[in-house]
Amino acid sequence: MMISTKGRYALRLMIDIATQGDGACVPLREIAERQGISLKYLEQLATCLVKADLLKSVRGARGGYVLTIPSERVSAGDILRAAEGTCAPVACLDDEYGICPRRETCTTISFWEGLDEVIERYVDGVMLAEFVEKEAALSL
Repeated sequence: MMISTKGRYALRLMIDIATQGDGACVPLREIAERQGISLKYLEQLATCLVKADLLKSVRGARGGYVLTIPSERVSAGDILRAAEGTCAPVACLDDEYGICPRRETCTTISFWEGLDEVIERYVDGVMLAEFVEKEAALSL
């Protein structure tokens, strides 16, 4: 499984906002400068994260984006699924792919399901707040 740039940058975007403090309203322009990611790309990512109810857009002179959920309750899996759509290691486990016609006779399906469970458990077990703590430790 390969997480795309979209997933990696969405995680960086959320970490950047969370690092500013829960409740902080952060302009994408500032995040673009700190992270070295284009503003246009961040706008696309922010849209996905707003649709997933992980971020809220605040308009006005002091506008920007704010977390809708405390960083202790947002998992890396929440962010990756918002950006990527799925963390499934193979297409046949992805709901958008549909039910594979070979599923009932597939000898590898249990392997892929097991791998998917491990991936989901891991990405859902790492919280945004943990990245904030690591970020703080790196900047000491």
